[in-house]
Amino acid sequence: MLAERAYWLAWSQISGIGPVLLQRLQQHFGTLATAWDAQEQELQQVEGFGVQTIAAISAGRSHLHPEQLLLEHQQQNINFWTPVDTDYPQLLLEIPSPPPILYYRGNVDLQENFGQKSLISIVGTRNPSEYGKRWTRKLSTTLARNGFTVVSGLADGIDTEAHHSCLAAGGRTIAVLGTGVDIVYPSRNRDLYQQILHQGLVVSEYPAKTPPDRAHFPRRNRIIAGLTRAVLVLEAPTRSGALITAHYANEFCRDVYALPGSLDNPRSLGCLELLHKGAGAILGEDSLLEMLGSMPQIDQALPSATQLPELAPELEKIFRAIAAESMPFDLIVQQTGFSASQVSSALLQLELVGLVSQLPGMRYQRC
Repeated sequence: MLAERAYWLAWSQISGIGPVLLQRLQQHFGTLATAWDAQEQELQQVEGFGVQTIAAISAGRSHLHPEQLLLEHQQQNINFWTPVDTDYPQLLLEIPSPPPILYYRGNVDLQENFGQKSLISIVGTRNPSEYGKRWTRKLSTTLARNGFTVVSGLADGIDTEAHHSCLAAGGRTIAVLGTGVDIVYPSRNRDLYQQILHQGLVVSEYPAKTPPDRAHFPRRNRIIAGLTRAVLVLEAPTRSGALITAHYANEFCRDVYALPGSLDNPRSLGCLELLHKGAGAILGEDSLLEMLGSMPQIDQALPSATQLPELAPELEKIFRAIAAESMPFDLIVQQTGFSASQVSSALLQLELVGLVSQLPGMRYQRC
């Protein structure tokens, strides 16, 4: 797994190779380590890899040494996940453009990463009305007190209200940044940032010391949507980053809810547009909880350690990589970092003790 982490990092450093192309590489070659050694003719067989992209790959491979790069990168970026790490947030693996590197600071809750605890994002305008602020506080507090983790972007306005209210209610919150995880933007949220580090998590796809950039914030919105089961848009004008997040949520098959507002309030027009297009209407705290409770569970909780039979470390690692919903064999190999033969043998053992079942098409799921 360590070697494959190095290749996810190395590929992400090559100009023009973004999350979508990385996914295609991984699916085509099985591992990014294999793809690193592929000939140009082989790379041309992957969709989206034209002359310019392959030229950039050749230049990158000539001076990048993955293992050395990983060691150097870890000196400034101690904590990060790649899609081959078992702790990588599972819901992000469902989207077509998962971050190849996801940096984090704060307190990790593996129940969130494994999809066993529901994450709900709250987004909206940087200049909310008192109405928008009031309902953000109400809904964030309600979600926190009912065991949901609130996700937002640490921006001014609705984001700030959501984080503050969640923390004040004793809940967990996750801030998705458009900077490195060591950069606070806006700087006036420095105290809030420190609170989140103690009571939640800060994540970003950008390495340490990355400053704010206008292009980063729309991109990070896909992570806000991808991490969560539902997106709540509390107040947004017709041209708003919150609507970008809602668009990603629709693309990723997440639920979208919007707070109704007045036609006379320009800050509400984006929400009204979402409602017109089929978003769920937020009609109060109880109504929202009822709607969220009716969503199908994405993942069942893993049995606790006391309920599991004693497993060898390799078996336990493979078992914990398997979701409640069926997974293809190749994905299990990718996520564990073991060889195909090791995974195949382990799956057979897990089937024999009744922890895993095999489905048609070489797919597996937890029993």
